[in-house]
Amino acid sequence: MIISAFFSALAQLSDRRFRSVLLRGVGLAFAILFGISALFVWGVGFFVGDSVSIPWVGEIQWLDNVLSWAMVPLMMVLSVFLMVPTASAITSLFLDEVAQAVEDKHYPGLGAATPVSLSDGLRDTFRFLGIMVVANLVALVLYVFFAPLAPFIFWGLNGFLLGNEYFTLAAMRRVGRDAAYKLRKRHLVTIWAAGVLMAMPLSIPLVNLLIPVLGAATFTHIFHRVNRAV
Repeated sequence: MIISAFFSALAQLSDRRFRSVLLRGVGLAFAILFGISALFVWGVGFFVGDSVSIPWVGEIQWLDNVLSWAMVPLMMVLSVFLMVPTASAITSLFLDEVAQAVEDKHYPGLGAATPVSLSDGLRDTFRFLGIMVVANLVALVLYVFFAPLAPFIFWGLNGFLLGNEYFTLAAMRRVGRDAAYKLRKRHLVTIWAAGVLMAMPLSIPLVNLLIPVLGAATFTHIFHRVNRAV
């Protein structure tokens, strides 16, 4: 079921609605990461101040500039790790369009889905963004201590997060939030396995930016198949 759902989603990547969601999600993710980086660099310079007095050294006038510029490569490195989780979270705001495109092609006659309100969509998006960013930052520490297991930690963590989020988004359009949670709990292993399949290409540059859209489409198929079996 998972492989079949994945290839059905892959075959629909040329859909213009898929491309529209991809471009908006990636564009907003770049803008957010650039804004955060600029704010962080400015904040370091602002809080350090123009000069710092260090015991036995005296007053240093240039420390704020050094620290501010040192933050630039640091934020660039962090942005590489955070780009995918940020794009995934932001793209989730528009995934209703992906799910609808899948249903129009593969599940016609269902009728209109219940749209997620803007306030609920924003809340879910920023909650998911926070979880993804924090989880992946914590995982950076685990990669250092368990280097041989780093790929498996990455796939397992992001597969779990992506699977839960995208299945819930696909399901709640049709059965509501509470029923979506119950279905997710009942099919946790299937959803996690499908999420790991989505997470594996996350380490491939450029290809990883397709995963939010491809994942949303895949989990729309999975939802309809497991829901039909209830």
